[in-house]
Amino acid sequence: MAKLKQNPHRQADDREKVLEVAIGREVRGFRLQQNITVAELAGLTGLSIGMLSKIENGNTSPSLTTLQTLANALSVPLTAFFRRFEEHREAVHTKAGEGVEIDREGTRAGHQYNLLGHIGANASGVMVEPYLITLSEELDVFPTFQHGGIETIYMLEGEVMYRHSDRLYHLRPGDTLFFDADAPHGPEILKVLPARYLSIIAYPQTT
Repeated sequence: MAKLKQNPHRQADDREKVLEVAIGREVRGFRLQQNITVAELAGLTGLSIGMLSKIENGNTSPSLTTLQTLANALSVPLTAFFRRFEEHREAVHTKAGEGVEIDREGTRAGHQYNLLGHIGANASGVMVEPYLITLSEELDVFPTFQHGGIETIYMLEGEVMYRHSDRLYHLRPGDTLFFDADAPHGPEILKVLPARYLSIIAYPQTT
């Protein structure tokens, strides 16, 4: 069984020092941006490598004096270390039937694409586009998509033969297809209509 790098069920209380974790991430981020090693930062600040490791991992609560020393060494304002902790986090609630219908390249009559939500630039560095796709009419020619990122399809209703690269996958309700979206892909044969599935596309956000 594959081991996940993150626990999706971790509760907020599991992070006893949320502020310290946020500060540690910023310290590490600024250090890496400047290509400074932990040992080099220790030399610039007079702090031990062990203490710097604890700070970056959020395992200790650094004093304001220590933070000011780090800010001076990294040439950033002291407030920069609190940026993520104070940052506004967005959530989008889309009620049933309220997804924005869009015209996606390759869209045909009988193919409906509803965007279920969108969050722009965010701290994760990842963009995610969730769609509810409804295919209600048989077509002679199906569009083939190809774009960057990773895509997940979860079948809700109906059955389709879905192409990814040189393979066809028979998707039934409850089936999931997870794939590199840079390869040609799309529904090729509609076996049971109407067919409805969730399509979730994730890709790095550009700056």
